[in-house]
Amino acid sequence: YTEWRTQVVEGQVATAEISTGSGKITGEFENGDKYSTSGGGERGVSEADEQLLIEQNVDYEFKPPSNNWLLGALSIFLPVMLIIGFFVWMQRRAQGQMGGVMSIGKSKAKSFDADKPSTTFDDIAGYAGVKQEIMEVVDFLRMPERFREIGARVPKGILLVGPPGTGKTLFARAVAGEAGVGFLSVTGSDFMEMFVGVGASRVRDLFQQASRMGSAIIFVDEIDSIGRKRGAGLGGGHDEREQTLNQMLAEMDGFEPSVGIVVMAATNRPDVLDPALLRPGRFDRQIVVPLPESGERKAILEVHSRDKRMGPNVDMETMAQATPEMSGADLANLVNEAALM
Repeated sequence: YTEWRTQVVEGQVATAEISTGSGKITGEFENGDKYSTSGGGERGVSEADEQLLIEQNVDYEFKPPSNNWLLGALSIFLPVMLIIGFFVWMQRRAQGQMGGVMSIGKSKAKSFDADKPSTTFDDIAGYAGVKQEIMEVVDFLRMPERFREIGARVPKGILLVGPPGTGKTLFARAVAGEAGVGFLSVTGSDFMEMFVGVGASRVRDLFQQASRMGSAIIFVDEIDSIGRKRGAGLGGGHDEREQTLNQMLAEMDGFEPSVGIVVMAATNRPDVLDPALLRPGRFDRQIVVPLPESGERKAILEVHSRDKRMGPNVDMETMAQATPEMSGADLANLVNEAALM
């Protein structure tokens, strides 16, 4: 600014534009060069320096500050808005976490669409006797009035018992495809949680889901994880399992038994199940799914080799006789391993 004032005195300055508020001075010299400098104070120049500009015939003007109200408003409200936004985000995050805790008692059952069956009894080779027993329950769900006319009562529960890999879960999926009613699938471990009372809450929610469907089938895989005999252990986890089992017993045949709902379950350890779970009125019918016999093994091998390229010398009868004590899962794996070689 001092140098600019000296240039004004020497007559080198031609024009000057003084921005009041910021004190910035811009303009041109007599030779046409432009300049920019900071003046003194908000006015830019003092009254004495203004008089000097007049004496030196400098073409000058004062430029008032721009009235940018939007910029001023943003500078005031933006910090406030950021703080409010932060607290809103924290509140929603807390509500989301609370919602996760509150929904922990909801059932984890998977629902299958009855209009789009993926598995039927035609996909299961052999086991004609098992199919016949299960089809009686399927027929009741399809035509309940026919059974009511003769005073028959549908079994409340069907327990599929057999070694691992014999197709117990496959039978349940086939029932979902054949019955044409709602089907909910869950594993016994899905009921257990670290929080007390969650298992019983999930059982209640599961049966409420099934009730909203009207007629429905609930399939509990590996039921021995929650259906063990009571009083055989100690600790909080044991108490939680007993509460879950008690709720299951009440839902199946308590003061308000579920109507139109059939419970199917699968286990390979029926000896550890609580007697109250196995009595008539709950799991009325126990169906044994044994290891397949020779003829059934042949049929199973034929099913799993449908889309495989087989050599002309492959004899399914011989393979069936050479694979005793093998389950359906073992035979399926055998065919797959042969295809990979």
